[in-house]
Amino acid sequence: MTLRIESFKAYDIRGRIPDQINPDICYRIGNALGAFLSANTVVVGRDMRLTSEEFADAVIEGLIDAGVEVLDIGLCGTEMVYFATSHLNADGGIMVTASHNPADYNGLKLVRENARPISADTGLKDIRALAEAGDRRQAGGGKRTKIEVFDDYIEHMLGYVSLRKLKPLKLVVNAGNGCGGIASDGLEGSLPFELVKVHNEPDGTFPNGIPNPMLEENQAVTSRAVVEHGADMGIAWDGDFDRCFLFDENGTFIEGYYIVGLLAEAFLAKIPGSKIVYDPRMIWNTLDIIEAMGGEAVQSKSGHSFIKEKMREVDAAYGGEMSAHHYFRDFHYADSGMIPWLLVAELISVSGKSLSELVGERMAMYPASGEINRQVADANVTIKALYDHFSPSAISVDAIDGYGFEFSEWRFNIRVSNTEPVVRLNVESRGDAALMRAKTAEVLAIMEA
Repeated sequence: MTLRIESFKAYDIRGRIPDQINPDICYRIGNALGAFLSANTVVVGRDMRLTSEEFADAVIEGLIDAGVEVLDIGLCGTEMVYFATSHLNADGGIMVTASHNPADYNGLKLVRENARPISADTGLKDIRALAEAGDRRQAGGGKRTKIEVFDDYIEHMLGYVSLRKLKPLKLVVNAGNGCGGIASDGLEGSLPFELVKVHNEPDGTFPNGIPNPMLEENQAVTSRAVVEHGADMGIAWDGDFDRCFLFDENGTFIEGYYIVGLLAEAFLAKIPGSKIVYDPRMIWNTLDIIEAMGGEAVQSKSGHSFIKEKMREVDAAYGGEMSAHHYFRDFHYADSGMIPWLLVAELISVSGKSLSELVGERMAMYPASGEINRQVADANVTIKALYDHFSPSAISVDAIDGYGFEFSEWRFNIRVSNTEPVVRLNVESRGDAALMRAKTAEVLAIMEA
């Protein structure tokens, strides 16, 4: 039976339960992935959402019918599926998660061998066509094998830092009742850190709200805990912990943009002259650091599949997006929510500086608006209005991802989201916070006219 599946997006599958995603759709997608990859083995993991176990069972049934041996790693974060897919030499992987979406959503993230992403440009459209056709592929020989990779994953995470250099820091960790607490609990015994745990237990009823650290009300919880406990740093994750958000010792939320620069600096100190991939939304701080450290800056479109593809192409040591996705060559070019905070904790330990001292100067040099999202009636009309207004006076305009308009003392990027019905704006300046705020207001006034 042919079925239209509306939950396919540019990078993954995500939708509302039960009309956009349900066990039948999950079965079809699992079955289609097995056929598309001609897979022998596929890793499957799931988050803590109330439907995730049922949806994972349906995905597994579809894979088994396609003749696949399913390596079931159970409750986990997305990066653990990435790790297991490469570590176990599997042909692919599926993570059942909707990350930071509302409670009535769920979804699937798909990868092929070596944790290579499957996006709309690299097979997701083909998988969708197979799933919508609904012809069950029953090859025989499939089975389900429960497998444990957690200890190997933890050992790999610990390899990114020098344990002997770490100081006894106090860290607030807020998993938002997602799965991040599973990983931080596993790391805890090997680290000299005192972890103050907030909303640590995985709980798909979301008793403390959706695990989305981009929401100001969620940031306030971590911020307060840092101040109350006199912590050296705060860490928060989204539900499947593929993004990592940091707070300094004052409880101040640090924009992901500045963490990209900090980690670029850390990798260039460890691996001089290496390539660093960055996204085009906010760039001046990152470019300044890479140039000063003697690295090579490589720009990529925003989005995990584009960043990962570019990193593989140029063999970059690190890639970062201001959205708090951080990618690592030694982690199969994939994004991790655990590696960033470990590296920053090592920087604090080695430098003797607080996080506010590590990023404060950079924040003053390149003040930024942070990402501002607006729903508009017609994104194309809005972007054309901005182009017509600003392009005549711009020093340069790039079209790598949306439009980036550069002027002598400020710049901005405007793009349509690949995952939500919004237009995203980012503004930065050279050392002039008042100018940045004024120009942000100017751009928004045109957007909202």
